[in-house]
Amino acid sequence: MTASLLLVLSGPTTNQVVSKAVEGGTGGTVTDIKIENFDIAFGNHVLLSNANLTLARGRRYGLVGRNGVGKSTLLRSMACRELRLPAGVSVLHVEQEVTGDNTLALDSVLECDTERVQLLAREGELLASGDKDTAAGSASDELAEVYLRLQEIDADKAPARAGCILAGLGFTPEMQGMQTREFSGGWRMRLALARTLFARPDVLLLDEPTNMLDIKAIMWLQDFLQTWPSTLLTVSHDRVFLTDVCTDIIHLHSRALTYYKGNYEVFMSTKTERLKNQQREYESQMQYRQHLQEFIDRWRYNAKRSSQAQMRIKILEKLPILTPVVGDGEVVLRFPDVDKLSPPILQLTEVVFGYSSDRVLFKQLNINADMESRIAMVGENGAGKSTLVKLLTGELSPQDGYRSAHRNLKIAYFSQHHVDQLVMESTPLHFIQAKFPGMKDEEYRSYLGSFGVTGELALRPIASLSGGQKSRLAFALMAMPRPNFLIMDEPTNHLDMETVDALAKALERFKGGVVLVSHDQHLIEACATEVWLCKEGTVKRLNGGLKEYRDEIQAEMS
Repeated sequence: MTASLLLVLSGPTTNQVVSKAVEGGTGGTVTDIKIENFDIAFGNHVLLSNANLTLARGRRYGLVGRNGVGKSTLLRSMACRELRLPAGVSVLHVEQEVTGDNTLALDSVLECDTERVQLLAREGELLASGDKDTAAGSASDELAEVYLRLQEIDADKAPARAGCILAGLGFTPEMQGMQTREFSGGWRMRLALARTLFARPDVLLLDEPTNMLDIKAIMWLQDFLQTWPSTLLTVSHDRVFLTDVCTDIIHLHSRALTYYKGNYEVFMSTKTERLKNQQREYESQMQYRQHLQEFIDRWRYNAKRSSQAQMRIKILEKLPILTPVVGDGEVVLRFPDVDKLSPPILQLTEVVFGYSSDRVLFKQLNINADMESRIAMVGENGAGKSTLVKLLTGELSPQDGYRSAHRNLKIAYFSQHHVDQLVMESTPLHFIQAKFPGMKDEEYRSYLGSFGVTGELALRPIASLSGGQKSRLAFALMAMPRPNFLIMDEPTNHLDMETVDALAKALERFKGGVVLVSHDQHLIEACATEVWLCKEGTVKRLNGGLKEYRDEIQAEMS
């Protein structure tokens, strides 16, 4: 059962929204948003306490923090206006995919400009009534006003602008003319993102926007958002995206929001230095306190020096109470050790595959992987990465050529599908007990702990876990049979940065082979030793690694 959102407001300036209008460079007004002293709880779990949210128009904020601390909940509370925003401020939140119907993809995006749609409809009505004699003069005046407004909002340029956004997100001209019902869920999410970008709200809320995109589309989105004219607040685990896009970082930690100027890279160095300074200040004060206390204990009952001791007691009482720096704690993921297998381990030789005679995806495909392999697979959506994964796992059989695998090869395959198959009403402990019976409770708890599902998390309903916590549970389930080869399809979706780092280290330590399908550039650079590019029916090893692929994309975009 999913817990409901409870928004509790407190303090003398409860949920105060300050709207500051200042003159912009073009003579317009700029609205800054400030919401003070609010609490947010998810069920019985307090996420934010006496928090303050400040957003300046024209700034691009990255909201970061561990899985489960409340980042997505904060965005939803803003989108639903449970946190009250100024009435005139438009807010759009990309969270759900577009409902599939007969609307063409391009028209679905154009529909988001409601003023343009209404003006064009009114234009049609006025032209249709143009032959009537009654009120012809007033109709003509109104038509002139409609045309003037259409010109002011560049209505004639809207189809080109919508098409440009769709193309940047990977929609070919043919796809832009398809009906929305013809798209998969992932493409409908891209369409939802395109609609929001086209609508240009005053406050744009993006929750993990890179999850649905390949690297090429991510690079386009980074470029597009760098010139975003209004306010952006995004939750993302992609540090490259946060570094390229954001002007500010908001760190959700210990039920509070802490603000940092600069992008993610600057945030990391600033936060590290700030924590060091806080710890140094705490340690210095503790030494000073100890020095004062030793003097007091020694001389407070001495007639000659008791006045000095009393003075130090007063100094001690007036010292501010400092607390030691409490970190989030390191995230650790551990895949079980496995025995070595002698090569060859896994090969595709002269493989030909297609879903139909006129749709051949691969021709004369020759690839191999071994126990030392750390392979990252990249390419645009639709290039065949998922098909290649299924050929490697044996789920699909080649039409020609052959797949060979070591007789003791045990492949574990992770995809978002595995997260979706978790029983939401169960707990992690009960779920893994039911799936793999025969161990003691403490053994299950210890094993779950090796994937970051620790303490009370193991006893909570799976439905109450964050997306990243569910992924960690799915990792644990995938690794329980002790596979010696891992194939992971977009494993970083919903993971926080610390868990992505932990995953990279776990894959480096793993004694078996790894094939990784990912758009997370940091993860690829952290653990992959080979990069395969799926493109135009071939799989090509990039000697220049991920940089070669990025350079190729940049050349296509310029």
